[in-house]
Amino acid sequence: MAILAGGLATRLRPITEKIPKSLVPVAGRPFLAHQLEMLHARGIRRVVLCIGYLGEMIEQEFGAEAYGIQLKYSFDGPKLLGTGGAIKRALPHLGPEFFILYGDSYLPIPYAPVAETFHRSGKPGLMTVYHNRGMYDASNVVFRDGQIAVYDKKLKLPEMHHIDYGLSVFKASVFDAYAADEVFDLAAVMGRLVQEKNLAGYEVLERFYEMGSPTGLAELEALLAVPK
Repeated sequence: MAILAGGLATRLRPITEKIPKSLVPVAGRPFLAHQLEMLHARGIRRVVLCIGYLGEMIEQEFGAEAYGIQLKYSFDGPKLLGTGGAIKRALPHLGPEFFILYGDSYLPIPYAPVAETFHRSGKPGLMTVYHNRGMYDASNVVFRDGQIAVYDKKLKLPEMHHIDYGLSVFKASVFDAYAADEVFDLAAVMGRLVQEKNLAGYEVLERFYEMGSPTGLAELEALLAVPK
């Protein structure tokens, strides 16, 4: 699995002026600790952290293994590569197919059915979607008859009732079309696959949690502060 954890986290300033988003405290622990613990409970054993801004602090804090998960680190380098470029750089650590999770997402759902749907689809990519109705963020997906018909973060259509849930699966070969050190976003990769009818869809019924905004951080704090 790849976790995209290289963003500047401007919406959480001033908290993130001195620490990266993954180390922001949530319910008394760095957010990444909760994320890794949740992933381990769902069978994930290897994670590549795609990091940039203050990423050295994450490596110092978590090292080569944490919460039963082997960790590797892929640094953006001097140039911000975008979410797609960061995955391209991390490919040597990822293998032929892999999950991608955003560094501010907390998605406590079963992951095995997502992987099974991906394999059954025969397509090189899969996006999880949630019937959002604009509730938690702007809906950006037209999901029809089990298929992703439209995905666009900028174009707002009245029939967009779903949202990119934040968990995806890809074959590494999807990124062959992009040059090393090319700057591009994962959204552009997904948009291209939708146009080619090569992006499978999986509808998730549980809401997502995120800590990329003050509101999301407060909601997640309330969730994780409850004793299990």
